[in-house]
Amino acid sequence: MSEDKAQSLREAALHFHEYPRPGKLEITPIKPLANTRDLSLAYSPGVATPCEEIAANPADAYRYTSKGNLVAVISNGTAVLGLGNIGALASKPVMEGKAVLFKKFAGIDSIDIEVNEQDPKKFIEIVAPLEPTFGGVNLEDIKAPECFEIEEALRERMNIPVFHDDQHGTAIIVAAAVINAMRLVGKDISKVKICTSGAGAAAIACMNMLIAVGAKRENIWIADSKGLVTKKRDNSVDRWRGAFAQDTDKTELAEVMDGADIYVGLSKAGALKPEMMKNMAPNPLILGLSNPTPEIMPELAKEARPDALVCTGRSDYPNQVNNVLCFPFLFRGALDCGATIINEEMKAAAAHAIAKLAHEPGLEATAHGVPAIFGPDYLIPNPFDQRLILRIAPAVAKAAMDSGVATRPIADFDAYRDQLRRFVFRSGMVMKPMIERAQAANKRIAFAEGEDERVLRAAQVILEDGIGKPILIGRPSVIESRLERFGLTIRPGSDFEIINPEDDPRYRDYVADFHALVGRKGVTPDTARTIVRTNTTVIGALAVRRGEADALICGLQGRFIKHARDIHSIIGLSEESNQLSALSMLLLNRGVFFLADTYVNIDPTADELVAITLQARDHLKRFNIEARAALLSYSNFGSRDGDTSIKMREVYDKLKAVAPDLVVEGEMQGDLAVNAELRSRYIPDSVLSGEANLLVFPNLEAANLSMTLLKELNNGLHIGPILMGTKQPAHIVAPTVTSRGLVNMAAIAATEAAGRL
Repeated sequence: MSEDKAQSLREAALHFHEYPRPGKLEITPIKPLANTRDLSLAYSPGVATPCEEIAANPADAYRYTSKGNLVAVISNGTAVLGLGNIGALASKPVMEGKAVLFKKFAGIDSIDIEVNEQDPKKFIEIVAPLEPTFGGVNLEDIKAPECFEIEEALRERMNIPVFHDDQHGTAIIVAAAVINAMRLVGKDISKVKICTSGAGAAAIACMNMLIAVGAKRENIWIADSKGLVTKKRDNSVDRWRGAFAQDTDKTELAEVMDGADIYVGLSKAGALKPEMMKNMAPNPLILGLSNPTPEIMPELAKEARPDALVCTGRSDYPNQVNNVLCFPFLFRGALDCGATIINEEMKAAAAHAIAKLAHEPGLEATAHGVPAIFGPDYLIPNPFDQRLILRIAPAVAKAAMDSGVATRPIADFDAYRDQLRRFVFRSGMVMKPMIERAQAANKRIAFAEGEDERVLRAAQVILEDGIGKPILIGRPSVIESRLERFGLTIRPGSDFEIINPEDDPRYRDYVADFHALVGRKGVTPDTARTIVRTNTTVIGALAVRRGEADALICGLQGRFIKHARDIHSIIGLSEESNQLSALSMLLLNRGVFFLADTYVNIDPTADELVAITLQARDHLKRFNIEARAALLSYSNFGSRDGDTSIKMREVYDKLKAVAPDLVVEGEMQGDLAVNAELRSRYIPDSVLSGEANLLVFPNLEAANLSMTLLKELNNGLHIGPILMGTKQPAHIVAPTVTSRGLVNMAAIAATEAAGRL
């Protein structure tokens, strides 16, 4: 990295940590504290009741407190990655970061604790008494060999999981990489020779973990800063390294590299020289895990041995060994079954789960453009693969139960996986009824941009989950080559249908149908032929109109309004609609909110807003949600007059007349829509209780700005836009949609199609 880039990164990192508020964490209440009664329940006198219950039965702490979802990230700052012994206070940004990862990846609350004590015995005495507070302890950045002593003592004294991630997190990922690499090259792990530079906490744990998954201790050679660890170095080898001491006269790792199948580097940049690789076994596995510069750069390793498989700790190369692949999900499984310890069986289960996931095509492509398909450059999953928690947490929980350390065994693993799935995608809970109905309906969903990688990955999931039957519009040769490149197993003809814009037997019929629809709108027969050859949204809309598809999804390329015009011209409006409109669903930490109209009508009339509200109400019913509508304005119940406030009052009056059972209130400002106490100061007897979940805006400008700001400011998940008012289901997604977003939209479209039979 150049000096300028390094300085720029440094300044950006400091700004990130300082603004808009210092640090990376906050504590947020999860129970209401809006009035005196809430306070009396949360604190005195109500809090005495759960205290009494816990005093009588300590296990009830997991029922009445956050203990079961709370992990301590604890360090003394003696071995901070890349920085060394910088002390407890200076390590705090790292520990806060670890706590953020727990929350982001596994929904685990975490508190960082920096202990200003380097004496291991005193450190143990400080940490052990914290057991009543936490459900688990994650030790971090503590130097060897003290970390071994600390972890051993705390595991013995504490009846909750204690896990030194620098050791075991790295070891689990390394084990997964080794399992898959040996499988790929056809080697027996029990017979391979392993050479390791570095004999610190991570290196020792890696070797122990490899033994747990089948490697033999006698085949492992370790070197530290003083050379090869041998029995002749008794006076400079502690008991943890001594377990791997070989009986040999050789003194350097380079002397024993011949015939090695695996090299594990956990030492320093440049520790592995190209000449050391020359006589390694065929297809050697090189794990250069020093950061930021590995023991050997991948390019240099490949130059020395083109047959080598290479892993690093860096995110800019394939096969990244990153602890975030493991520790959040390992703790998730341990906490959820009430494990008293994280044992070898649980760690091995995590390693095998990670290894197995790499054999499934990735939902998204890797960051380097490497196909997410098992092979030399995809030995372990991407750290951001959303399925990691779905595979690792249940595997760990089951291993804990099987090994007898689970105090709260999981009775229904299907329900548990469903709970995890809802967390992973955040859309899981609200999408579940939609997905179940889609699975029962088995509708045909046409995708206008059928060659797009996101569509291909979504099609695989749609078929695997039984959500529907994809119809991909695109060139067969392009689709087939991309399926192969991305490692997807679905195939045209047997799994899904293709509509080929360049050569489809229905082309003449499509042109005739299209011209019949738009011939009196300035479209000549020649133009119609060109459009049907080149406009895949038109092709998909015609397929839906002709009954050859049940729904259309488009929008990955091109302008929204152009797609909307094509859909309007071909599919048309439903009998009860006079215009198209768009409903956006936002999943925020606070809950699920629907916003209308976010994409279509610039300045809808009062009658149009009434229709939009009623259409949105009907869509909410498909999610098993009763609409609670708020008509938004800058005015609160007549406090100010103006064009939009008067319009929203008119909308309210009309809705009360045509839909008396609809829970609706307005006109009002946004804070009153979601804050019942504020709203009651204006309208004490409002029919709207609690938060509104359907927010109806006076115009497109207000709706779209609000939707995009809410999404970004709250890290919200946007599902949609859901196009309303069409005669048959058709939806225009945002160009930034992910493959998971396409799966959600397919489920919505399929359910809508089923409901129109």
